Amino acid sequence: MNAQFPSEQSAEGKFQRQEDVFRNWVSRDGSTGFPVESGRYHLYVSWACPWAHRTIIARRLLGLEDVIGMTAVDPIRDERGWAFRDGDGFSRDPINGFDFLSEAYLATDSGYQGRYTVPVLWDKVTKRIVSNSDDDIMRMFETEFVTPSETMPDLYPEAHRPTIDSLNDWIYEAVNNGVYKAGFATSQEAYEAAVTQLFDALDELDRRLATRRYLVASTPVETDWRLFVTLIRFDAVYVGHFKCNLRRIADYPHLSGYLRDLYQIPGIAETVRIDQIKRHYYVTHPKINPTRIVPLGPILDFDAPHGRERLS
Repeated sequence: MNAQFPSEQSAEGKFQRQEDVFRNWVSRDGSTGFPVESGRYHLYVSWACPWAHRTIIARRLLGLEDVIGMTAVDPIRDERGWAFRDGDGFSRDPINGFDFLSEAYLATDSGYQGRYTVPVLWDKVTKRIVSNSDDDIMRMFETEFVTPSETMPDLYPEAHRPTIDSLNDWIYEAVNNGVYKAGFATSQEAYEAAVTQLFDALDELDRRLATRRYLVASTPVETDWRLFVTLIRFDAVYVGHFKCNLRRIADYPHLSGYLRDLYQIPGIAETVRIDQIKRHYYVTHPKINPTRIVPLGPILDFDAPHGRERLS
């Protein structure tokens, strides 16, 4: 069994991620009981976690940093879960004084028995979790907290929503969660199935990006950022730690340029902390890496020219 997440392991050795439990909604008109209010909500994240990284990016791009506070947890997680400690880029909890993220979950539901995951959107008025779904948090930021304009990016443009939703589902299953299905597999069959699906999807994405700069529209949308958080971790972690080693992202001519293109958008590089990403994965999964040695490499240059300006 997978010692990391025993309740998320099938008898066949497949990793089966738990569903998000808290799915309340912040609404512009307040009809959901959680109205949009500046300063009312606080985002708990980890710089290391791809699911949290999506919400960090959306908050940054949409100019919500003065509207929604944010606190990052220690990237090193043990059997007690994510912890609030002082360190480089993470800190104690300034809102509730929690020592562990689990306290937020148990304050919301004293009978909660699942994993304590990031991100968490916390309501300082009702003192409970609004949502622990990165999908919902991103979408609330995009559609409830802001109104797209000439100066505000539209990450979920109405004309492209069917394509965005379809691609989101496919990329999640094959790529975002696919690396985890490979890394946490406990049978050869489950591992090979996940890796095959993963690289089939990466191959298809590379072909798609051969003729277009971004996945859906002429500017990056939600789908691009959902893929970005996996791509940015791929060569540093997933190739070695999760055995996703048929190819590196650096080996894909279009995906690699696309990754650098997104990384070089103003504000994005500041959301990427490779040091915390590597320390989290290599130290937190002792069943996979019992020595907890964090590799020095690979050397990554996301600032290198991407050459994708010619595409539309």
